[in-house]
Amino acid sequence: MSRGALFGRYWEANSPIHRLDPRMKIVGTVLLIVTVFCAGSFPALGLVALCMVSMFLIARVPLLQALRSIAPLSFIIVLTALFNLFYIQGGTVYSDWGWLSISEEGVRQAVFMAIRLTLLLLTGSLLTLTTTSLDITEALERLLMPLARIGVPAHEFSLVMGIALKFLPQFADEFRVIRSAQLARGAKLATSPVKGGIAGLTSLLIPLFTSAFRHADTLSSAMDARCYHGAEGRTRLNPLRLCQRDAAALAAFVLLLGLTIATSLLL
Repeated sequence: MSRGALFGRYWEANSPIHRLDPRMKIVGTVLLIVTVFCAGSFPALGLVALCMVSMFLIARVPLLQALRSIAPLSFIIVLTALFNLFYIQGGTVYSDWGWLSISEEGVRQAVFMAIRLTLLLLTGSLLTLTTTSLDITEALERLLMPLARIGVPAHEFSLVMGIALKFLPQFADEFRVIRSAQLARGAKLATSPVKGGIAGLTSLLIPLFTSAFRHADTLSSAMDARCYHGAEGRTRLNPLRLCQRDAAALAAFVLLLGLTIATSLLL
């Protein structure tokens, strides 16, 4: 982990959260997402944030690395906050530029949405930092297996998700390499983003997509050479098994959801 944590990259450690069954971690992630959306006030968001920080500490993932893991997606937080800041009006008006104004309610909603989106991204990051892509793939397949009876391709869907998570860090590294190479060749990516915006974006995306297609072709050739034929006849070295700590974790997630809803209604 010389380059720090990144969304989609596994953070190796021996913690209680790492040892949880991956199916329980996926279910817990879904419950956490529901909990964040149910938080309708700042005290409720504060409760969720406190529990989130506690989970990262239990997982032995440094908080700075956790924030670095969602840094590539921070533009979503910034854009959402700006839209709420300028388009939601109410209360005291702090600045007024005719068609564009900033009010008390806009500031409140912008801060609220920024915190909520940060918690949502940290929730997904906690799953990928504490669970390998192979475990996530197998857990998704096991969770979706009942839907296979009605024609849902559970194995193929989980395989695609696992491959996407596996290649996210690699594509991020390649994007940095391509950007550094283009800057070294004199590309105006940082000095003149307005004049050379389209050209600069093209000089980054074309090599990145070319690399992605090359990796996809290599992966398909490797799977074909190994006679991959889906889940048929596939065995597992370490089958997934639920235990008492998984039940305790599920109870903790449900309790957090209940406390968050109660806090939103009361405060």
